Amino acid sequence: MEQPETRRKWDDRWREHQGPGQPARVLAENAHLLPASGEALDLACGLGGNALLLARRGLRVRAWDLSGVAVERLRAQARAEGLPLEAEERDVCARPPPPGAFDVIVVAHFLERHLAPALVAALRPGGLLYFETYTQEALSPSGPGRPEWRLAPGELLELFRPLRPVVYREEGLMGDLREGWRDKALLVAVKDPARRGGPLPEGWREEPWRRA
Repeated sequence: MEQPETRRKWDDRWREHQGPGQPARVLAENAHLLPASGEALDLACGLGGNALLLARRGLRVRAWDLSGVAVERLRAQARAEGLPLEAEERDVCARPPPPGAFDVIVVAHFLERHLAPALVAALRPGGLLYFETYTQEALSPSGPGRPEWRLAPGELLELFRPLRPVVYREEGLMGDLREGWRDKALLVAVKDPARRGGPLPEGWREEPWRRA
């Protein structure tokens, strides 16, 4: 699908959505692990439920999404609450975050496997990644219809192997299917303080806001 078509699809979806965005379970249930301050990124933010939670916790937040409709609604909500949040319309596949830019990165319901190394590099030493999305082993029809847009069993840990898992949950189709948390996997992982971002790859430019 071409990017203009993707943008229109998400613009239409968010235009119809009522109310502000809600945080993903991976962040809402593990917000106690967040640092007291720092730079945070809500990547492919949608209506920014994760970004709003991060900003309310005192972090300086950037939120990126392809949908201009979602970005404008998030900006309005942040202004209404006086939150330290900057939302930007951005193709995160073409312009991933630069190395060493963030203390916290949150990604929910967005799976672009080739971005995993860039996300690891974008974390500062001791930084946290919060990630949640749909799995191929699922009970309900919710989520993407194509298997390649879902995680294979155990794949989430493999994608972010350079990070140390702190919280991980993926129940698949094991045990009593009437109980538990199904259809998704979640991960909170930390970057070893010994791992540093390194120089910008050739052809990348430093974002002006990083020098502010």
